[in-house]
Amino acid sequence: MPSIIPIAGRREGAYVLLEAALPGRPVTPVGILLIDPAADRGWLRLRADFSSLTDDTEVFDALEEDLRARLAEQGAGALLAALEDSLSNALRISERRKVEVDSFSRVLEKLYAEHVEPVAAAPFRTHLPLYSLRAAAGRLGEEMEVEPEDWVPAPEGMRLSEDLFVAHVVGQSMEPRIPDGSLNLFRFHPAGSRQGKILLIQRFGVLDETARFTVKRYTSRKRVTGGDGEDVQWEHEQIRLEPLNPAFEPWDVEPQDFAVVAEWLRVIE
Repeated sequence: MPSIIPIAGRREGAYVLLEAALPGRPVTPVGILLIDPAADRGWLRLRADFSSLTDDTEVFDALEEDLRARLAEQGAGALLAALEDSLSNALRISERRKVEVDSFSRVLEKLYAEHVEPVAAAPFRTHLPLYSLRAAAGRLGEEMEVEPEDWVPAPEGMRLSEDLFVAHVVGQSMEPRIPDGSLNLFRFHPAGSRQGKILLIQRFGVLDETARFTVKRYTSRKRVTGGDGEDVQWEHEQIRLEPLNPAFEPWDVEPQDFAVVAEWLRVIE
């Protein structure tokens, strides 16, 4: 079953620095190319403005569009090999370096800030908190003050609020919609009916830490227990937590056996 885990490197990536070597100036890092060798995918981030490096920015201004087009056409491995064979003079490339990765988009941001230029994280404006699930559940309590493990870039164009957070989902029971190891967006205190929603659940009475938290689709069946009209009373006849992967079995739970931590919204990476 999937669980939310603390940040930990789970895959091996490789990255290179793209560097400007301009006359009369020191060699200056201008971007990062990060690749996933196993999937042949690439992530790229370049400086947004090159005017501080040179008055002739035409080549650099077109660089990002060109590299992204070549990534899509050739794949990350072929592009990196081509850059290693061809780049020289004004634009150079460093040697490949290995890096442990939990999320490629998150690691790209950190590498860019470390090697190119600082990146200002504006909480709930440009970035969202990354929690382990234990921290996410603890944030709901009144006696525990929880700090994010990191701040990660929010999806572009999304309106942010302080009830949003990011966490990793591990396991195959919600595939293909939620890939094993993916970085996901959640919202605390889901409003309205839970029926059919994918929820982050804390299970009580489970000693195994990796099994205490799960992501599942919530379904329930209710029955009338009394009253009528606006005063009708209901109780849950059945609550079921369902995987999306048919290779895994659903299970029934009692209301007192679990708590809803948050609602799943989407995969980020």
